[in-house]
Amino acid sequence: MRVGFIGTGHIAAPMVRFLADKGHDIAVTERSATISAELVASHGVVVSDPQSVIARSEIVVLCLRPQHAHAVLSPLELRESQGVISVMAGITAAQLATYCDPATRIVQTIPLGFLEKGGCPLAAFGDTDILATLFAPENPVVAITDETAFNAHFAICAMVPGLLDLMATGSDWLAAQTDNADMAEFYTTQLVAGFLSAMDKDRANRLVSERNALATDGTISLQMTDSLRNHGAHDALQTTLSEIGHRLNGTNT
Repeated sequence: MRVGFIGTGHIAAPMVRFLADKGHDIAVTERSATISAELVASHGVVVSDPQSVIARSEIVVLCLRPQHAHAVLSPLELRESQGVISVMAGITAAQLATYCDPATRIVQTIPLGFLEKGGCPLAAFGDTDILATLFAPENPVVAITDETAFNAHFAICAMVPGLLDLMATGSDWLAAQTDNADMAEFYTTQLVAGFLSAMDKDRANRLVSERNALATDGTISLQMTDSLRNHGAHDALQTTLSEIGHRLNGTNT
């Protein structure tokens, strides 16, 4: 298919590479110029202005930062027959419908960069068939039928850099004890990645079950989970997720 990207940044690039590797015809806008140039060199994509990208595309992917959406999208003209995928947080379905009019086949989703390698769950609100056509089965599409619930999935995606931040703190601590930063980061990253990769993820309460299997009486694992809870880590996470949810739903107080 002919797929166009409006905005070419950190999230768009792996999506482009994934689709180009599957044989789709890809066009991107110049911004970011560095990333666009890299995609031309690596995957032969076409670079053009936003309206020209739209004109040649059957499906348009909106990868703008939310604060730039109005200025970039308002002057553009889409076609009724086009499908639209938006990965912009904080843009409501109603706003998106206005920007994309007369196109009505619209879906919002939340990709992370590892989509390029497959296995990224794509929470999707709207016309999920558009998304599945391009990215499934390698990346499973998780249909969400309520906009507030969809925004909650955006909040959980924001938890990923939070977890990485905690892991970086742990890795720095290990590096200070061992005087080997490279090995500390490898060990910390591989430990968590390997554990999660091997874990059954298809039913509820597995996270709690796996935690409880490790954090038994008298263990350092229990000391870790108890201390994090007692020092407010869980309260901080719940509060932050709620604040992000309110922000996305436009209900900040």
